[in-house]
Amino acid sequence: MQFDNLDDAVQEAQSLLRSGYTPCGNWSLGQICRHLTLVQDPSVDGYPAWMSLFAFLRPAMRRFLLPRLRRPDSPRGIRTSSMFVPPDDVNDAEEVESFAGSVERFHSYQGEYAPHPAFGRMSRAGIEEIHTLHAAHHLRFLTPNE
Repeated sequence: MQFDNLDDAVQEAQSLLRSGYTPCGNWSLGQICRHLTLVQDPSVDGYPAWMSLFAFLRPAMRRFLLPRLRRPDSPRGIRTSSMFVPPDDVNDAEEVESFAGSVERFHSYQGEYAPHPAFGRMSRAGIEEIHTLHAAHHLRFLTPNE
């Protein structure tokens, strides 16, 4: 699964909410949308300082990890910080709406986005690409009900 932009990811989440879905991974639609919002919002608000401790690795991450993330079969099983793990008891409809609001906020933000913890400072298009790839990675684990 691939999207051209974050708006496409929101449309997919809304479509899954309407059609229903079968999870093929560990998280529900609501959990995925909460996770995407938790990871995306710090681009506007700033990431915790501790996430910059390994900034010296960013050139290697850009060179080796970024190309792998751009493939449709991006790597599975990459552990995330506990602050980005969604709780079990979330409401799908509420979280899809929150994700849509987060994307709208992301797009309307006029300042410079915070440096990404793994890839550092990137252009607006580059940061959106990272979040779009991330959304596609997670949403591919939900199969729409026909």
